[in-house]
This record gives sequence, C-alpha cells and structure tokens, in this order.
Amino acid sequence: MSTESIGTSADTRSFAKPPKFRARLRGVAVYLLLFAGALLTVAPLVLSALTAVKTPEQFATGSPLALPNPVTGANFTTVLSGGLGRAVLVTALMTAFITGAQLITSILAAYAFARTAFPGRDILFWIYLGTMMVPSMVTLIPLYLMFAKLGRLNTFWALILPFVFASPYAIFLLRQYFRSIPEELLGAARLDGANTLDILVHVMVPMSRPILATLTLITVVTQWNSFMWPLVASSGDTWQVLTVSTATLQTRYNAQWTLVMAATTLAIVPLVLLFVAFQRQVLRSITTTGLK
Repeated sequence: MSTESIGTSADTRSFAKPPKFRARLRGVAVYLLLFAGALLTVAPLVLSALTAVKTPEQFATGSPLALPNPVTGANFTTVLSGGLGRAVLVTALMTAFITGAQLITSILAAYAFARTAFPGRDILFWIYLGTMMVPSMVTLIPLYLMFAKLGRLNTFWALILPFVFASPYAIFLLRQYFRSIPEELLGAARLDGANTLDILVHVMVPMSRPILATLTLITVVTQWNSFMWPLVASSGDTWQVLTVSTATLQTRYNAQWTLVMAATTLAIVPLVLLFVAFQRQVLRSITTTGLK
C-alpha cells in the first residue's frame, strides 16, 4: 500500500469521527434534558409522599428530603376520618359516571360525524368543535342559576349533569381515528349482514381500544381534578369532592403540612396507578396516530 493511500484512509477516518462524536454528544444532551424534566416532575410527588409518612415532629426538625424514621400512617388515618374518605368515594363515583357517559356519547357522536352522511354534517361538527374556544368560566354562572332554579344544587346530579354528554375534544379525537379505519372493513362487515350498531360495537370499538384508553385516561384525570364547578355546586360535606376537601384541609389544619400532604398523596395515587395501567395503550395510540 502506498504512502498516499495510507494518508487518504487516515484523513477519511479523521473526518468520520467528529460526526459520530457529535451525534453521541447530542444524544447525551437529550437524555440529560429528559432526566432533568422527569426530575422536576417527579420531585414534588416524592416530597409529598415523604412528608405524608412523617410525624409533625420529624417534619419540623428534619430536612424535607430526609427519609422518615419511623414511617407513620397516622396522617392518612386522621384525614380519612376527618371527611376525606367520603370525598374520595364521591369523587370516584362522579368520575366513573361521567367517564362512562362521555365515552358512550362520544363514540356515538364521533361515528355519526365520521361515517354517516347527513345534511350539514361538517358545518355542525365545526360549530360544535368551536365551543372548545369558550372558557369554562363563561358558563359557570348560567349553570349555577339553572341548577338553582331547578332546586338541584348540592346534589349528585349537579355534579355530573353538565359533563355527561360528549365533549368536543373527545368527539374530535374519536372522529379523526374513526376516519382512519379502512372503509373496506366496514364494507365487509355489511356484506356479512352487520347493521350500523353491529359495525360500531364489533368493528369500530375493538379497533379503537388504544385511543379509547387515552380518552378514558384524559377524562378521568380531568374529572378527578375538577375543582371550580364542584366548589360552586355543592356546600357542606355531603357532596364535597376530593379537590375541594383537600383545599378545606389547608384551612382546617393550618400549618400541619403532614396532614395536607397525606391528603394530596391520596389524591395523586389513583391517577398514578391509572396511568401505569394504561400507559401501553396510550403509547400505542400515539404511535398509531403518528403513523397514520
């Protein structure tokens, strides 16, 4: 091999290394950025859980990041016996009822907008979608006056009725997904004698499980964390939801942060468990939507 060829190969290797090094450096920077974001997200949750299992003396004398020694569950017992247990049940019942109703009505409405032809379909869809631009605070007073006239304030119906019908976001999400399902599958089902309800139940819904799981998670989180309307629509402890009860604890147990953090942890844990249970479906829906 000549000296010229050796020099050429050496130059090629010297120019090939920097791009690989820069790519690795970018990868490391991206992972460091993601780690920092995850740390900022998880740190408040960890701090809340650590504080919830400490005694007031440990919290007052030690560092907030110090591990509890010993671990105590007295804070959870105190807040649950103080009315938070009923608030958890009310919130769970409200969330389950609204989520189920919204899923059913959203599926029906989205199928109509995606696969059924009727006059004014697209105009009606975009008008309904435009209601997403209306802030919820605008409808707060009219809703309150309407339920006050009906005599239904401070009831379970006041908590759920404004939200049982399909939301514009849910209809939009499902409509776009339904339109991505091949028409050939629906045609084959019709040839087998399936009617519209059969197609919806046995074809559309099973093929839309990932997006339905995502929509379920979004709806549950939204309703579980709802605060303003339950605060206005209910009074007293009978139909008080978890967010309102937690806010009340901050005034009832002034400066007793171990109790407040116990209530906050109880409010967060169900959502974390729900996300862990549905994370595969959520990621699958994002991947599928991106590919289509």
